[in-house]
Amino acid sequence: MTRALEERQGVKLQEKFASAVAAVCGLGGLGSNIALSLARAGIGKLILIDFDQVDVSNLHRQQYKASQVGAYKTEALTACLKEIAPYIELETHTVRMTEANTVALLKDAKDADVICEAFDNAECKAMLVNIVLEQMPSKYLVAASGMAGIDSANLIQTRKVMERFYLCGDEVSEVSEAESLLSSRVMLCAAHQAHMVLRILAGEFES
Repeated sequence: MTRALEERQGVKLQEKFASAVAAVCGLGGLGSNIALSLARAGIGKLILIDFDQVDVSNLHRQQYKASQVGAYKTEALTACLKEIAPYIELETHTVRMTEANTVALLKDAKDADVICEAFDNAECKAMLVNIVLEQMPSKYLVAASGMAGIDSANLIQTRKVMERFYLCGDEVSEVSEAESLLSSRVMLCAAHQAHMVLRILAGEFES
């Protein structure tokens, strides 16, 4: 498998990916797709954090199977990723991230080169972004804002907000307004996040 990745991505780039660690906070439509893309790219270790269980309503946009309904997302995604990339190292935390425990959880992820914000809830998104920017300024943070609705895929983009902070999405649409989350658009935003992670690991820091 390593040789196949080296042939597709180049030895030097693959070495960077294989030695890297990324934390994915939230394993829903964004996080499960981010994790899948990073695993396929041959990243060395993923730290997966989510408290929730797979629900039948998740299946239309998240990387889970009908047979996994009721399982914790950390466990279900671990099974999926191990099928795709058996060489990957996974660390899981089945817990809800809050203001009280986020610093401790991310300190457990102190080796992470990049932290991905992949929550559905706007308040949780803001909480994580603020904590990382204020208390972990040395970390790269890739977050998302706006991927709902049927608008053009071309509106999804990646923007460098600060030196180590990137934001992916259209930065406009909200589920409450668009009244829909389509797998294609959610996956596009997740792909932007995953690709920015890979660019950072490759030493390419422009969005």
